[in-house]
Amino acid sequence: MIIKPFENIPVRNDLQTVAFYNTENLFDTFNDKLKYDNDFTPKSIKKWTPKRYDKKLRKLGFVISNIGKRETGKHPAVVGLAEIENAKVIKDLISSKHLEPFNYGYVHYNSPDERGIDVALIYDKDVFQVLHSEPFSIELKNDKGLPDYTRDVLLVSGILDGEKVHVIVNHWSSRREGAKETEHKRMASSDKVGEIISSITLEDPEAKIIVIGDFNDDPHNNSIKRLVDNYGLFNPMETLRSFNRGSTKHNRQWNLFDQILISTNFFKTSDNLYEYSLSNIFDEDFLKIFEGRYKGAPYRTYVGQRYKGGYSDHFPVYAVFKK
Repeated sequence: MIIKPFENIPVRNDLQTVAFYNTENLFDTFNDKLKYDNDFTPKSIKKWTPKRYDKKLRKLGFVISNIGKRETGKHPAVVGLAEIENAKVIKDLISSKHLEPFNYGYVHYNSPDERGIDVALIYDKDVFQVLHSEPFSIELKNDKGLPDYTRDVLLVSGILDGEKVHVIVNHWSSRREGAKETEHKRMASSDKVGEIISSITLEDPEAKIIVIGDFNDDPHNNSIKRLVDNYGLFNPMETLRSFNRGSTKHNRQWNLFDQILISTNFFKTSDNLYEYSLSNIFDEDFLKIFEGRYKGAPYRTYVGQRYKGGYSDHFPVYAVFKK
C-alpha cells in the first residue's frame, strides 16, 4: 500500500513547524561495546538486519517529512528526536529517501545513558541557524548511592527565520520501576530544565523558549506542572489528551508523555515575529495498528522480541508558529 498524505497543499512561508518524535530504539546494526545495543545486531535475538534498519529509516523519514504538512504544506523546520544511538543513525536518517531532498542538519552529543540512547535535534538549514548548543547532565543516584545515568537535556539556541529561539530537548527517565518510585528522577530533570530556562532569561528576559520531549509524565503530573507554573510556560498539550487519544499507550491506557511547552511571549502579536498558532498529536491512521485488540495504538517496530515492521511506539507531537 502506497501512502501519500497531504498532497497538493500550498506551502505557507509564514508558518513553521516545531516537532518532537521518540523514534523507538533507532540503533544501527553494529555492536558498540560502549553501548547496550546487543539486541540490535543481525545475529541477535531481534535479528536487526541492515534491511530492517533501512526500512525503519525510510518509515521514520516519511513520518517526519509529513509532520505539520497539513497546516503548512511543507516539512518541519525543527524536530527533536529521542532514542537515537549515535550521530551515524541521524546522518542515515536525514539522508534517507524522504528527508534527503531537504537541507537538514543536526545537533547531537553522546550522553552517559545506560541504554545507550540520546536525544538530538534536526533542523532545516534553510530556515534555522544554530548559534549555540550544549548538553546538560542529570545527576541521579541509585538505591546504593551510585550514579544512575540517564539522557542529557539538550539546549539548542538559534535563529528561526530571522528570530532567535531556544529549544530544549528532553527524554526523561522512564516509569519502568513504577511511576511513584521513579518520580524523583523526572523531578530532577524538571529542575534541570528550570535551571536552563533561568539562565537563558537572566541574560535575555524576553527570550523565546520551546521545551520539547518525551517526559514520561503527563501534562497534569508534578514535574510538568511545576515547570509551567514556575517558569512562565504554556502547555498547549493539556487539552489534547483524552481517554482514547495520546502519544503512547501502555496497559491499554493512553498517555501524553510527548509534549511541547512554550514561553508565553509566543502570544505577543507582531508583524515580523513568530507567535503560537496551534499544536497537535501527529497520529495519522497510517501510524496506527489497523486491526485486532490493539487497534488504534502506535504501530511499533518491535513488540518485545517480535519484529512488527512499524514506525515507533510513540506518535510525534508538533506545534505550528505563525509570523
